[in-house]
Amino acid sequence: MNKMKDAIHWSLAIAVITLVLAAIFTIVSTMILSGVTWAIGMIIVFIIVFIGIFFDMVGIAATAGKETPFHAMAAERVNGAKQSIHIIRNADRFASFCNDVIGDISGIISGTASAIVVIQFTLSMNHVEDSIFHYVIAVLFTSVVASLTVGGKAFGKSLAIRYSTPILFQVGKVFYILENNFNIMLLNNNKKKRNKQKQ
Repeated sequence: MNKMKDAIHWSLAIAVITLVLAAIFTIVSTMILSGVTWAIGMIIVFIIVFIGIFFDMVGIAATAGKETPFHAMAAERVNGAKQSIHIIRNADRFASFCNDVIGDISGIISGTASAIVVIQFTLSMNHVEDSIFHYVIAVLFTSVVASLTVGGKAFGKSLAIRYSTPILFQVGKVFYILENNFNIMLLNNNKKKRNKQKQ
C-alpha cells in the first residue's frame, strides 16, 4: 500500500515538474529563437537535441549501473562515490526524470523550435508564398532533427550500458559539488533510511 502511495505521489510530482519545466523551456527557447537568424536557430535546435540525448544516456546509465565499484571508492572517501550510489539506489526515479521529463521535453521543444527555424529560413529566402518550398524545407529539416535524435539516443544508450560506471561517477561528482558547495541536495538515500526504520 505504501509503495502504491509513493508511486502515485511520484507520478503527480513528475507531472507537475514536467508542466513547469515544459512551460519555462518553451517560453525561453521561443524568445531566444525569435531574436536570432535561422542559422543560429538551427544550432540552438541541435543543442536542444544534444541535451535530450545526454540526459537519456545518463538515465540509462543509472539503470545499468552497479553499486559495487562505488562502495570501494566510498570507502576511500572519493568525492562523488556516495552520490553515485544514491543515484543507482534511486535509479527508477532518476531515470524517469532524465529520460521521460528532460528527454521528452527536449523532443517536444526541438520540434517547436524546428518549425520556427523553417519559417525564418523561408522568410530569409523570400519564399513566404511558396507553400511547396516551405513544405520541402520543413520535411527535410524535421527529418534531419528526427534522425539525429533517434541515432544519437541509440549511440548514447550503447555508451551508457558499456560505460555506466564512469558516466555515473562524473554525475556523482557534479552532485557532490552541488551538495557541498551550494548546499543543493538533489537525491536522498530514502531506501537506506527506510531500512534503518524497519530495523
